[in-house]
Amino acid sequence: MATKKTKTTVKKAPVRKTKYSSADIQKRAEQIYLKRIQAGKPGDELSDWLQAEKELKSV
Repeated sequence: MATKKTKTTVKKAPVRKTKYSSADIQKRAEQIYLKRIQAGKPGDELSDWLQAEKELKSV
């Protein structure tokens, strides 16, 4: 008697495509920086960059 072979398929997690580039993040971080400087608020470029990423991801 022949045995029937079954094919097992593995589903892969969907690849998350980003809607923004590092240039987009840089541009938004610069806007955040300028606004922060004009308001006289403390901060640093890393914080500006992370805030820009967070904002763009939520869009």
